[in-house]
Amino acid sequence: MTACRVHFIWLGLRRSLSPEQKARAADAFQASGRFLSAGKKLIDTGHPSVRKVTSVKSAIQKFWHGVTVPFPEAGVRLIPQRRVEDFAATMTAYQDDLRDGVEQLESAMPELKASARARLGDLYCDADYPDRLERLFAVEWDFLSLEPPAYLMDLAPEIFEQERRRVQQRFEEAVKMTEEAFIAEFGKLVGHLVDRLGDPPPGETRRVFRDSAVENLGDFFARFRELSVHNNDELDRLVEQAQNVVRGVGPQDLRDSAALRQRIAENLSKVQLSLDGMMTERPRRRILRPSATVAVA
Repeated sequence: MTACRVHFIWLGLRRSLSPEQKARAADAFQASGRFLSAGKKLIDTGHPSVRKVTSVKSAIQKFWHGVTVPFPEAGVRLIPQRRVEDFAATMTAYQDDLRDGVEQLESAMPELKASARARLGDLYCDADYPDRLERLFAVEWDFLSLEPPAYLMDLAPEIFEQERRRVQQRFEEAVKMTEEAFIAEFGKLVGHLVDRLGDPPPGETRRVFRDSAVENLGDFFARFRELSVHNNDELDRLVEQAQNVVRGVGPQDLRDSAALRQRIAENLSKVQLSLDGMMTERPRRRILRPSATVAVA
């Protein structure tokens, strides 16, 4: 594994009201402006050009989390070294998608500003809007070296050893975090499928069963094979057991056969019970999520 970081430069699409504007708003409620928090939306975030750039950002975040595992440092995740080249190529493609989206947003800005002027009234301020959006929306990534610098070995051996142990502890923590994240995700997917396949309580209609209930479990198996550090024999066994249960079974097969639904639900319920036990036995660990956006005022 190697450390990977993704961060965004992103133009803020909201602004706080000025003290004078907050005071005017507070007067309407006979309130004190010091105890009032108020802001304004600069542009219509539902506009197709805005949704384009936000959808690219969401896709990047989903991709990054899909090919990496947690690391106990905010904004950093671990990626298999064999995936680094593919990761960079995919991120470059997303970078191009974002650039195209920003160009579309740039073209739509006169329309968006006119709409904002009409909707915001006296709160509209032309100075809130940049002349150009270039470089105000961007995504960047890098790969970090987590090892202590080699020069410390000669310069300060004791400090080098302290740093080496610290890095080792972080990777051990990352293994635990990865294991816990997989257990939680696996339990949620299995539980959801069992819930959809099982018989509903008396008086209730059968729950909606979608293809994604099976497909998401298959995607999990692929990610687990790719990213698991295989540090937990019981988890490995449960994943293999669940794979054997659903192997060769498609969504339509489950719709067509009540007996097959019952058999799959019963077998996966055993997996779910074991996963529930694993989650109960382990203390909850906070997985740090990246703070990866730089808002541009």
